[in-house]
Amino acid sequence: MIGPQRPPARVPLTHDVVEDVRRMVLDGTLRPGDRLPSEKDLAVHLGVSRGSLREGVRALAALGILQARHGDGTYVTELDATRLVAPLAFLGDMPGDRSDVLAVRRTLETEAAALAARHASPALLEQARASLDDMAGAFAEPVLDAARVAAADVAFHRTVAEASGNRVLAALVDALAAPRARERAWRDLHEDTATRVVGEHAAILDALTDADPDRARILMAAHLIGAERILAAHGAAPA
Repeated sequence: MIGPQRPPARVPLTHDVVEDVRRMVLDGTLRPGDRLPSEKDLAVHLGVSRGSLREGVRALAALGILQARHGDGTYVTELDATRLVAPLAFLGDMPGDRSDVLAVRRTLETEAAALAARHASPALLEQARASLDDMAGAFAEPVLDAARVAAADVAFHRTVAEASGNRVLAALVDALAAPRARERAWRDLHEDTATRVVGEHAAILDALTDADPDRARILMAAHLIGAERILAAHGAAPA
């Protein structure tokens, strides 16, 4: 015998708050830097309880859309790309099969390298060289500091992406940088592999310095294909 039919599950009110506030931002009712109305007034306006509103605000803060300032209320952030794509960092560092993420990263970074060859400033080229020198210095130490090498590796790629002149592209590259996965891989790499990676970074930097976008694109693609093999071998290790 079929029992009484249950009513369809309702979407939690927190979801309504998130969607309503996002809509207010997108239609210009709330602009970057604006302070939200008081909790009481906004809850009435949205037709939700203050508890649901608080949950929604916390979710929007995690998404980089809102920022709570202690004693001063809640504000719409500047909505910059770096803050908004930051949650993708979890995807970049997630253990297990990361082939899809690595393929996306390769697509982004090869184009970033080509753009960087056209637009890189002397200051950013020097910054990339400093990261490369830091990586080489870490390998010269008697005991390898995998965290230092991974940080220098991430910094080099971040600088190349920043040199592209495209803030959204740079933010996406940085979000998918996977520093923890890189550190796990660097702990187990042999010296010859490490030397090769440093040489690949140096060749990419030379292409940027020579303002050669085609060479920069090809070298970055080749470098990342090799990196994908390395990371794939270590990506299943627990964080």
